[in-house]
Amino acid sequence: MDDIVAYSHVSKTNIYYYFKSKEELLLTIVDGLTSHYERRLAAILSEEGASVYDKLERVISALSLENENNNYLGGCPFLTLYVQTAGEYPAAKEKFRRFFSMQLESLEALLTDGISRGELRKDLPAQATAAMIVSTIEGGLFVAQSTGMNGMLKDVLPALALLLK
Repeated sequence: MDDIVAYSHVSKTNIYYYFKSKEELLLTIVDGLTSHYERRLAAILSEEGASVYDKLERVISALSLENENNNYLGGCPFLTLYVQTAGEYPAAKEKFRRFFSMQLESLEALLTDGISRGELRKDLPAQATAAMIVSTIEGGLFVAQSTGMNGMLKDVLPALALLLK
């Protein structure tokens, strides 16, 4: 809470006026983050006429590249909040679980669509590939943050394309 007060220049009294507890503040932050990314993903995945690869590139960019330039502990706002709070706040842990489940399901549906449209290999395991993509993004954000190798995930895209075709 002291970090929030220092960053926002708002007193603890004012913060507790709007948020009755640390958990309420945390859940509001998590809701804001997940809503932001859910809207971005939905917009990208609903684009008509874009190839599966173009959508994947935009999804990876939306989920990762904008975070590489921020100073999130662990490289990702979700990872940062999860590591710092999920054990203490089960409701936050559940929100993270739902968010990542939604990501996995959305990517699996996109990959399945790409397979049926002939854009991706017919033998591609969509569920496992979706998990690999999300894991690569999350792990890549951590590695980029810890090594200072911004842009690393953008460099992964050509390799991903080769695996999918």
